[in-house]
Order: sequence, then structure tokens, then C-alpha cells
Amino acid sequence: MSEISPSATTSPATEDLDRAREGDDAAFTRLVAPLHRELHAHCYRMLGSAHDADDALQDALLRAWRGLARFEGRSTLRSWLYTVATRTCLDLVETRGKRALPVDLGPASDRAVTDGAPRTDVAWLGPYPGSDPDARYERREAVELAFVAALQHLPGNQRAALVLFEVLGFSAAEIADMMRTTTTSVNSALARARKIVADRVQSPSQQETLRAVGDARVREIVAGYAAALERGDADALVALLTEDVTWSMPPLPHWYRGLEAVTDFATRLPLGSCGSWRHLPTQANGQPAVASYLWDDAAGAHLGWAINVLTLRGDRVAEITSFIGSGHFPAFGLPASLPEPSAAPRASARR
Repeated sequence: MSEISPSATTSPATEDLDRAREGDDAAFTRLVAPLHRELHAHCYRMLGSAHDADDALQDALLRAWRGLARFEGRSTLRSWLYTVATRTCLDLVETRGKRALPVDLGPASDRAVTDGAPRTDVAWLGPYPGSDPDARYERREAVELAFVAALQHLPGNQRAALVLFEVLGFSAAEIADMMRTTTTSVNSALARARKIVADRVQSPSQQETLRAVGDARVREIVAGYAAALERGDADALVALLTEDVTWSMPPLPHWYRGLEAVTDFATRLPLGSCGSWRHLPTQANGQPAVASYLWDDAAGAHLGWAINVLTLRGDRVAEITSFIGSGHFPAFGLPASLPEPSAAPRASARR
């Protein structure tokens, strides 16, 4: 029987780890590449902003690269990277605070506010690109808008404990080690966090709803929403909505609840005075979404305006969250503008 050489029993990952410890940045890149997407989603859950998640992950990987010599292999590389990423996010939570949606700032408006200005003094929650079809059900559920918004109401330590335990499956003892605290403190943080989140996140989840509704009906809803706005057809839009629908538009602070208020807003602004729209279907926070483009005379094109995240209840839209700003579009891989389509008559908005 021939002797097996030591090199034959060394895995590529082990070789890359050894090389990375010696300063090979390409080897380090190969090591972390399979974990990049899930680490980014973790940072988003913690921080509520894809842009902040970019910064946090870049900083965390730099910390990990510089501190790789301290990784002794007593835990998996994945656990160690989550430790570094979590601590990086907790530092940012301390300095940047929580992110909000308009519903967190005050009561709903009964009628359309036509002269509202963006709130620049608020750190707004942002949308998260796409939905990973290869991710476990729990992972997709854990980037849903309601869940991430609820996390923003937790102190940093509770936020981290809940995500690490409920979403990522780390034990209380592992989390205690990550956060340099005790298992008792982790369990206490988990109990408090679960109560706050349960009060803010309704059941069923969007993933459960989407599976029950089915892909074909979801596509119909998305297409119907886009078509109603492009035609200026208020009746078609209202037919898609629940009686208690809400519509919010960060960074604008005003928001609307109920068919009467939402219809008044829609007929006065997006269906009325805003101008010509075009739309592209997309996904955000694991939910159906629509990218809106508004005609700009100077540009001679429809320019990116907002990412509209649709939250369903049954086969109706219960919440529309329109994240205004072309700055959201690059992360979604969406074009900045759309050319003018062939001329088509636009119906007048009607109640």
C-alpha cells in the first residue's frame, strides 16, 4: 500500500488559509468569497442600509485580514468572520444609531401632502437588493422589510443576539463568546428582543404569503401595479389594495393609511401631477418590488425615481414602501434611465 503524501491530505481551503496567514491577499479573497453574500446580508440586518452594509463588510474583512494571525482555528472560519462582522456592526450602531421608516415618526396623513420636503435629519431604512433563491427559507425571511424594520427598535446587543441565534443558528454560548459577554446575558437579550420583534412583525411572513399566492399571481400583481401607474388608472390600482393599505415614501416623512387616504394621495401625485412613468419588475428584501422611472424633459428619458417594495396580505397589496432616490438603483443592477417608449395614450386619473 502506497504512502499518502501530506500534501494530498491538505484541502484547498487549508492551503489558502496558510497562504493568507503568510500575506497572500488572493488566498484570503478565495477564502471569504463563499461567505461574502451571507455576511453582507448579516450586516444589512444589523444596520438597515445596504450602503452601510457595504462599508461594514469592507471594514470587517480588512480587520479580519489584518488579524488573521490571531485566528487559531478553535472555531470555524465562518464563525470567526461573523464575530468580526458583528463587532464591526455594533461599533457602527453606536455611532450611527437606528434607521427609521415614516411610520416610526408620526401618525398617518389623511390627505395628500403636496408640498412635503425630504427629512435629511433622519437615518432612513433602505431596501435590500434581491432574494437569494439558494438561501434557506429562514434566511430569505430574515431580510423581509418588516423584520429588518423591527430590528431597528432593538439595542445593538439584542439585535445581534437575535440575528445570530434565530437566523444564523449560533448557540447562546457561541454568541456570548462573539460578543464578549455571558450566556446569561445573551439569553436575557434574546428574551427581550423576541418580545419586541413579535409585537412588530405580523404572521404569516412574506415568504409564506408568496408561496401560498404563487409566482404567477405575484407577477400579475406586480404587472398590474406598474400598468395602473403608467395609465394613470386609479380604479385599477385600488383593485390591488387591501382596505387598510399603507403607502410611505422615505425620505418623505408623510405616509398614508387606508384606501381613502391612499387613493387621495395617488390621484393627486403619482397618478396625477407627477408625469409619465415607466417601470421594471425587481425584488427587494425577498419581496416583489417595482422600480419606477419618471420622465425628465431635460434628460429626454425616464430617470430612476424609486424602488417600490410591495408587502402582500393574501393576493392584495397591504403596504407600499417607495424608497425614493436614484442612488438605490445601482445595487439592484438597474439602469439609471429608460428611453421613451412608443407613444401611448395616458388615461386621466379617476376615483
